[in-house]
Amino acid sequence: MIEYLNGLNAHFDNALFDKDAFCARLRESKQPVAVFREALNNARQLLDRHYHDKDDISALVCGRAWFMDQLLRCAWQQYDWEKPDDIALLAVGGYGRGELHPHSDIDLLILTRHDNHEIYKKNLTAFFTLLWDLNLEIGQSVRSLAQCRQEALKDITVATSLMESRTIVGPDSLRDNMIALTQSDDVWPAKSFFEAKRDEQVARHNKYYDIDYALEPNVKTSPGGLRDIQTIAWIAKRYYKANTLAGLVELGFLTNSEYEQLAAGEHLLWRLRYGLHLLAGRKEDRLLFDKQKDLAALFHYEDDEKSLAVEKLMQEYYRTVATLRVLNDVLLQHFDEAILRADEKEEVVVINKRFRIRSDYIEICHSNVFRRFPFALLEVFVLLAQNPQIKGIRASTIRSIREHTWLIDEKFRKDLRNITLFMELLRSPHELTTQLRRMSRYGVLGRYLPEFGAITGKMQHDLFHIYTVDAHTLQVVENMRRFRFPGAEENFPIAAHIVRRLPKVELLYIAGLYHDIAKGRGGDHSTLGMVDGAEFCRLHHLSAWDTKLVSWLIGKHLLMSMTAQRMDIADPEVIHNFALEVGDKLHLDYLYALTVADINATNPTLWNTWRAALLRQLYLSTKRALRRGLENPIDRADRIKDKQESALQKLTEHGMSAERIEQIWANIDDEYFVRESTANIIWHTEAIANSEAQETLILIEDPTEGMTEGGTQIFIYTLNRNHLFASSAAAIEKLGLNIQDARIFTSSKNTCMNTYTVLEHDGTPVAASKVRREQIISLLQEYLHEPTKHLKVSDKRIARKLKHFSRHVETELLNYDDKPYSTVEINCPDQPGILASIGKIFAEHNIQLLNARIATLGERVEDMFFIVDAHNQKIIDPGQIERLQNDIRQELGN
Repeated sequence: MIEYLNGLNAHFDNALFDKDAFCARLRESKQPVAVFREALNNARQLLDRHYHDKDDISALVCGRAWFMDQLLRCAWQQYDWEKPDDIALLAVGGYGRGELHPHSDIDLLILTRHDNHEIYKKNLTAFFTLLWDLNLEIGQSVRSLAQCRQEALKDITVATSLMESRTIVGPDSLRDNMIALTQSDDVWPAKSFFEAKRDEQVARHNKYYDIDYALEPNVKTSPGGLRDIQTIAWIAKRYYKANTLAGLVELGFLTNSEYEQLAAGEHLLWRLRYGLHLLAGRKEDRLLFDKQKDLAALFHYEDDEKSLAVEKLMQEYYRTVATLRVLNDVLLQHFDEAILRADEKEEVVVINKRFRIRSDYIEICHSNVFRRFPFALLEVFVLLAQNPQIKGIRASTIRSIREHTWLIDEKFRKDLRNITLFMELLRSPHELTTQLRRMSRYGVLGRYLPEFGAITGKMQHDLFHIYTVDAHTLQVVENMRRFRFPGAEENFPIAAHIVRRLPKVELLYIAGLYHDIAKGRGGDHSTLGMVDGAEFCRLHHLSAWDTKLVSWLIGKHLLMSMTAQRMDIADPEVIHNFALEVGDKLHLDYLYALTVADINATNPTLWNTWRAALLRQLYLSTKRALRRGLENPIDRADRIKDKQESALQKLTEHGMSAERIEQIWANIDDEYFVRESTANIIWHTEAIANSEAQETLILIEDPTEGMTEGGTQIFIYTLNRNHLFASSAAAIEKLGLNIQDARIFTSSKNTCMNTYTVLEHDGTPVAASKVRREQIISLLQEYLHEPTKHLKVSDKRIARKLKHFSRHVETELLNYDDKPYSTVEINCPDQPGILASIGKIFAEHNIQLLNARIATLGERVEDMFFIVDAHNQKIIDPGQIERLQNDIRQELGN
């Protein structure tokens, strides 16, 4: 390393640092700090210019370390050191490895022979003061040889940092003594060192939920990041005395191609990290959303019709760290076998002539298994799925799998043995997704299903999809599997019931594998995915009926969630039309299971009691419609009569007189009885009858078995007046509640019966706290008493992540022939006070709101509002439509 560093100045035509010229300026100047600063600025500008010119990143990272060595050496030599043979300046940590990024910490150790540092105190104070005056990011410690040993014994991070030390100035014998004292087996025995570093990595990965596809990953510490490479290097250096990763090739732990992959991955991460530091002007190792876009430009990626530049950059990142994780896994397992288990007695069980189990791990029986029997590339995963007692694959076999993926070609894919093995895997009762993930990680799945290989590492630049497409796809399949586990009924009662009774559950898994397979190709991914899914079914000899079902599920995989979230599923016509699309209960069952698995795998925050209740209501209503027969939809008048008779019976049982009930219902129009549930009609009627409120009645009730909302309902009964919806929304916003649904009923007698279904910000219903309930009622009463006084949207700072996405606002007003109202669709960035702002605009345009469907998807909201004009008619005047849409865009786009 030292020889390499010393040769770097020539790479920059000796322009990085000229020691003679620097010393001459230092002698002539009365302001030495200014001379040091000038040298620093010149070096920074030179290195940064070379970065933009795409120079070798190793030369830049190591060149900065070499330059810092020269600068620190000159700074050190400004002082007279007593007993210079007893003190040395050492680089440790990353700087000790000879690596420095623009704003990396410069970790220094002042190493002394004896514990008495007092004789150096004055010079050390002056030395560090100079470095601080230069605004260098210094991390320093002053320790004697004995103190280094004491600290290394206590803390493995100290032992690791010292292991990577280099002498900058002073006798190198001091460092040799320190290494002998801190790296001996009585400090950290090799086995203990390996276990500690492995456990350290596991703990670090767990902080990131052990995923390498986070939306804003850390290039240094996330799984698959630079720290994973360093962990391998530390173990290799400690146990095998390998000073570089290339040394592992000589030791037989790495092949040449694996070493090249490691080096290429490290270089990409270095380029990203260097760019992050440049863009931030400080130490920044996180690939934040705004920096991702800027880095994509630095890397010269460009948008096209299929994907954004930033998505291309991140796909390269995700694919790289996935490769680095595999190499890290393989090497750690090699080390585990060689270091921890070298002395263990091995138990070998032969499975067949291709595979055996050695100490609970499967391995190939000889090195040319995959070349002689290519189908074994799939067989190994089937064996793992069929034998859950096998803990994993031995490192040598993982390497062999990766080296032979080239055998998976078109001929391989059409081989009946391979087709049979893959279908056998899909039908396996154990650990299907574990094996699919292994296949993906080792490159087998992307070769066997090339269309899956195309989505590997593909991300979508938004907050809605928090996983890459391939990771999301495998999570969907895992969710489907979980529906079959004991205890699944608690969180997914309908899905658990359905999946255990599906005649061919593998068809559900295939639909899960293919539902997003066409993402990033341009066009409708559902339609394109149907073609791929049908081709898979044909190649795997599924029946025509099975093929048609899988293809239908892929094409309709968004239908159920879109219907539940964007349409009024209390409307019998909506249910009838959805039932017509579904056709029968079997299709409904498969589609429901796919939908629930998909939502839960898109973003865990999307699945809450509200969405669960919507899908449950849609499923049960459609199931009833199918049972009744699609040719026999319920008539509107019959539906109203049925609900009123049911509610009347219950209310009279509760002691209310028919006359009092009729008196209350006389103020309510038919639309209320069409869209409200019988349980809510009973609740509202009793509350109104018992109310002593003169002006406004406000009630709060949690969902019960008879209700389907899945959130907390806030019911408001009052006389109609201007800005009623806007002020209600403003109050609810101020209370920190999220509106999931709004049902607005304004009768011909000017009475309003409005119900808002709300959740707290964490996605849970409002707690049964008396104080919280009183707070909600009190603020709503205040806002509704004088609605026009409370229209100002609360001033909240937009979250950092939301700032870096498009602020574009889309609006569309639609009029359907079969609907007596207009539909306004709004797609805009999520921000505080959206509903209050929209309500204010509606009031200013004399528009009445009948209903609203609220959906927040990542960083954007997709809301639908059903409206009429002041005369209860559709909005059809082109001028009014244009003015309304312009006002919405202007209000929400600011």
